[in-house]
Amino acid sequence: MARERLYLFDTTLRDGAQTTSVDFSLEDKRLVAAMLGRLGVDYVEGGYPGANPTDTALFATSHKLDTTFTAFGMTRRPGRSASNDPGLAALLEAKADAICFVAKSWDYHVRVALETTLEENLASIRDSVRAAKNKGLEVLLDCEHFFDGHKANPEFALACAKAAYEEGARWVVLCDTNGGALPHEVEAIVTAVCKIIPGDHVGIHAHNDTEQAVANSLAAVRAGARQIQGTLNGLGERCGNANLVSIIPTLKLKPEFANTFEIGVSDAKLKDLLHVSRALDEMLNRASNRHAPYVGESAFATKAGIHASAIMKEPKTYEHVAPETVGNRRRLLVSDQAGRSNVLAELDRIGLKVDRNDPRIATLLEVVKEREAIGYAYESAGASFDLLARRTLGKVPSYFDVVQFDVNVEQRYNAIGERVTVSMAVVKVKVGDETLISAGEGSGPVHALDVALRKDLGKYQRYINGLELTDYRVRILDGGTEAVTRVLIESRDEQGERWMTVGVSPNIIDASFQALMDSIVYKLVKAGATA
Repeated sequence: MARERLYLFDTTLRDGAQTTSVDFSLEDKRLVAAMLGRLGVDYVEGGYPGANPTDTALFATSHKLDTTFTAFGMTRRPGRSASNDPGLAALLEAKADAICFVAKSWDYHVRVALETTLEENLASIRDSVRAAKNKGLEVLLDCEHFFDGHKANPEFALACAKAAYEEGARWVVLCDTNGGALPHEVEAIVTAVCKIIPGDHVGIHAHNDTEQAVANSLAAVRAGARQIQGTLNGLGERCGNANLVSIIPTLKLKPEFANTFEIGVSDAKLKDLLHVSRALDEMLNRASNRHAPYVGESAFATKAGIHASAIMKEPKTYEHVAPETVGNRRRLLVSDQAGRSNVLAELDRIGLKVDRNDPRIATLLEVVKEREAIGYAYESAGASFDLLARRTLGKVPSYFDVVQFDVNVEQRYNAIGERVTVSMAVVKVKVGDETLISAGEGSGPVHALDVALRKDLGKYQRYINGLELTDYRVRILDGGTEAVTRVLIESRDEQGERWMTVGVSPNIIDASFQALMDSIVYKLVKAGATA
């Protein structure tokens, strides 16, 4: 039996750009659009030509993309003709494959926000769709506030959708603009719409203000809608939009949808989903959500020893899908709650083959629990656990020894009379028979120590030239001036691989030094350096 086609519409570059602290450059937009096209997304909404210089420039030239590149904008303004509306003219001239118009479908908004009549609003929809169709463009209409509008005045909301469809709009998209609808409401209202407009011309655009956007999107599909709009990582104004990174694998991997529908994302491309999600976060300089469904670092992580034991026997015992299908991996965390199964699984992952009855496994597990009791967190710092395991098993070379380090913080006036705070560190390192002394300045004492420590490691310097510190987190574990401090450091190498290390001490500089040392030694071990 042939499966029915579902279409994906991404609005990361338009609706997602309304997220607080998110700004896309022109080049960012081009890169994201191309990435989404390669993934298999059917429509990519690039922005609103005429609304800002970036979007105007984006639609000034043609784009050769593996997707339907879409411009967004308003229908003609009340009181103007389609031929005498500058905003509509800019949309019609945009270098796009399709236009997605937005129009009010809630009578309250027509009267209060637009200050016009219901009849004029319907005429604006018809005129705008007709003008775009006459230009040979594919047309979509976002019916703004559709679900609130349908609850208040179903006849008018349906008339807006019907007006666009009858003028030739390919898609009429029902928008839960305020994000307040619930799945049962969405399913009932979409069912009513699909009695008037064929479902293969109906889309859903859900916001996440009640944490229902993904559920509402799937409810709309069950009711007959055949286009889903959303964003990567759920970006969007306020609480965000429906998260396509969660919707795509659900459509691909859950039998209710996978057996009935097909989408443009292939099985092979589905494995790129984690990469696409992380690439967007990297572009926006945002930390990825560790707990994101499917692609989060913790999505397939297990901490409890009894769970880990079951997973090692049969992964399906605690995994709803195989992590590899979305490019993720299984993680059996090592912590004070871990058992032998967690440790063995992690040793196997890092390539340390040890007999499960080796007495050193029990020793390692005991050391982990003792160290976690005083503040270490190996579930968050896999690289530090890697080194701890190798040391317990006698497999970490002695590369170098830090004989001494000194860190100073000085406040002074700079050359232009500004008062600045400068940190300087001096590190004395012994590499074999060679003693090396390096100094470094930084924006803070830890940064200065990092610069000095990595400035000259003699014969090992070539291994760490591409190493950089990308995140630094401090947590005070108990109160008072003598509180124990935990420092987590994230590092990245020239291949883009990241790892976390941990240090614990009553002294924040000492804790930071431990984590920095682990990061450098881990890089040397990973690079295969020999003592």
